[in-house]
Amino acid sequence: MFSDLHLETPFAWADSGLARRRRQGLREVLERIADLALSENPDAVLCGGDLFEHDRISPDTMEFLRTILNRLSPIPIYVAPGNHDWYGPQSIYHQVRWSPNVHVFREPRLEPVTIEDGLTLWGAAHPGPAHMRGFLDAFQVDRAGIHLALFHGSERRLLQYEGQDKQMHAPFDAEQIAQAGLHHLFLGHYHVPRDGERYTYPGNPDPLTFGEEGERGVVIASCLPGGLVQRQRVRVAVSQVNDLVVDVAGSESRHEILARVRETLQPLTGSARVTLVGEVGPAVDLRSEDLSLKALASKLDGLVVRSRLRVRYEFDAIASEPTVRGQFVRDVRGAGGLTDEDRERILICGLRAFEHREDLEVL
Repeated sequence: MFSDLHLETPFAWADSGLARRRRQGLREVLERIADLALSENPDAVLCGGDLFEHDRISPDTMEFLRTILNRLSPIPIYVAPGNHDWYGPQSIYHQVRWSPNVHVFREPRLEPVTIEDGLTLWGAAHPGPAHMRGFLDAFQVDRAGIHLALFHGSERRLLQYEGQDKQMHAPFDAEQIAQAGLHHLFLGHYHVPRDGERYTYPGNPDPLTFGEEGERGVVIASCLPGGLVQRQRVRVAVSQVNDLVVDVAGSESRHEILARVRETLQPLTGSARVTLVGEVGPAVDLRSEDLSLKALASKLDGLVVRSRLRVRYEFDAIASEPTVRGQFVRDVRGAGGLTDEDRERILICGLRAFEHREDLEVL
């Protein structure tokens, strides 16, 4: 089982060349998933949605998908379209001629497929990119046996672990699973891998951004007597994404900061996001171009730098000065309606302007 591959994702944080290489990497991940399926010969391959980006899909990617999925014949493949690869008349799920082993769920409600006697898989599709009600709302199985379900949806309590930008789609509560007569859910949408007693989120199999955590990949699941599920995760990623914090506290010059960053990046490959933290001296002149891959002579494919630096100014001492800059500090400190962060930023930018600096902020 896998989900959330997001073929054709834009990788907005990368330059155009790296973004294209990363999109090619996602294709290689799907090839790895197919190779694993051919070697394991499972009863079925499940995809929990967001296989691709509906609004960015190209004819080339359509042909690639058709070839890969058809290559797995006769292994059954069940796909539950999500909010990014939703099912509709314009969807490639509707347009492509798949081999008979590919079953795409088409309805915005759970519908049954018999895997074998006594084992039923229920699946559903998102009919659009948003506003999907919960698939488990008012749902109840109508037959005996073991019941599994496959869909793209949000367990409400897990949303807090997904980051601020994650939206809830097809929401449900974990308690609804047993109430509906289902034994286990195989799910897409959440990118953080989660193994619940009655649900599985495999997470996106290849990194899509920085800061992703958890053992992600393909889940090989075995259905045990009574509907219990035994899971094994297999890594299929081809991309290396590093998320680093570099403490440059005490640095008095650009040279010191760059030396610490170079030392941190030296053993790494793939892409990296570096967050600079610490308090540095007011003389530091650090620009974004100083931290480019070319300037750092790094082996990385891509680099993103964030600054959480603070400049060491003695605001109390400056505020006591009978000078224009002293009055500036007093005025800003006395101004209302500012957060502490905004107040400090204004003070630093203003003091650097008094020094005729062009770099009013460090990075």
